[in-house]
Amino acid sequence: MVASSAARLGVKQICSNSQLIQKGLPSLHSKVLNPYAPVAKWILTTSGLVAGMVHVGGVTRLTKSGLSMTDWKPLGSLPPMNKDEWTQEFNRYKTFPEWQQRKSMTLEEFKYIFYWEWGHRMLGRGVGLAFALPWGYFAFRGLIPPGYSNRMKALFAMGGTQGLVGWWMVKSGLGEDRLGDRKEIRVSPYRLAAHLGMAFSTYSLLLWTGLGIFQYPNDAIGSNNATNKLQDIAKSMTKTSLALAKKVRGGAIAVTGLTALTVVSGAFVAGNDAGNAYNTFPLMNEQWIPLDDMIDPELSSPVSIYRNMFENTAMVQWNHRVLATTTATSALTLASVAFFHPAARASLTPQVHKGLTALGGAALGQWSLGVCTLLNYVPISLAAAHQMGSLVLLSSGIYVVHSLRYVSPKVLGVVNRIISTTKSGNIHSIANPTVVASKNIGHATLKTPAVPLRP
Repeated sequence: MVASSAARLGVKQICSNSQLIQKGLPSLHSKVLNPYAPVAKWILTTSGLVAGMVHVGGVTRLTKSGLSMTDWKPLGSLPPMNKDEWTQEFNRYKTFPEWQQRKSMTLEEFKYIFYWEWGHRMLGRGVGLAFALPWGYFAFRGLIPPGYSNRMKALFAMGGTQGLVGWWMVKSGLGEDRLGDRKEIRVSPYRLAAHLGMAFSTYSLLLWTGLGIFQYPNDAIGSNNATNKLQDIAKSMTKTSLALAKKVRGGAIAVTGLTALTVVSGAFVAGNDAGNAYNTFPLMNEQWIPLDDMIDPELSSPVSIYRNMFENTAMVQWNHRVLATTTATSALTLASVAFFHPAARASLTPQVHKGLTALGGAALGQWSLGVCTLLNYVPISLAAAHQMGSLVLLSSGIYVVHSLRYVSPKVLGVVNRIISTTKSGNIHSIANPTVVASKNIGHATLKTPAVPLRP
């Protein structure tokens, strides 16, 4: 009877393996199922705050408010509280280069741009507190998941560095070398790209960390070195389904990387105010590739050729168009796999299917929004929405890559080592579980070791 019970357990295990891919790995939001769920919720809330800060920063730039505060205090300060303080702050602003091009500005107009910049800076400090205080609490209570302590330190360092990079960016528009500059006073596009890139990197790492902690019980190794659910899914797949899942993961990594590169190129479009030129699509100045405009003789010497790539209006905008179109096309192609590939059902979990659907929709929406923004000469509302759309697209790509971690090299490497150990120990396949009667304690033990992937 004991052997019969163990055999039934073995059959149940086989059926469970065949259904693993259809069930997938849903996030564990309940504290009952995942003791680290509160930590994941805190991390993802912080990522949402960073997204909000990115939005406010975008509006600050679009309203040309970024150079209204001409000093920086690490702990922040209150805004001017009365007319005399406002007058003093306004007079200080008048001593910097931007005022030379905005001499018609009134005190009320100055207050408007000042509040945008002040709000952006204070929101950044608020996000820092929203991360640091709960981190201290969770660390004190021993609730940071094993293996995540260094990640938290890295996130804290990135947040602190972001403030320094922001001030470094602002200083590029305040220097005396900009006095008499005929072009509109703006911050360095290189420093703007660094500032935006740091914000997106911090957001991405927060999102990846939160998703990982929500999956911690699924990813963690069980007692007695038992395999985890990621490895169970990998072992349950055929070679054909495994190959497709690996290709989709590679494609998702490529699309996410393209999205990040497109975001950086967008920073150079913003930094050079290139969106207000060539406001037609798909042609630029009635040409597909306006070579005459894309090569500036003053910026084409071997020493300064990089400047032509990153400071020439036509070149910067053309690069962004090509990258954006390539990203959208790649994302839509990848998303079509979830709907049309015959092996998708046996290869991709429900989480991957949902992620690919979101990725395709976000890519199409973001590309369309970018075209509309260009054709309408970059109105603030559309431009701000376009920047947030890039975050949505990036988030979708990150989610897809994370959902496909069951075919990551790390997981497959562990599975292959288990397979090698299994073979050397002459243990039967999981498809043929062995029931071994225990002579000492009078019950049966079911062995269900890892096995080679089925062809």
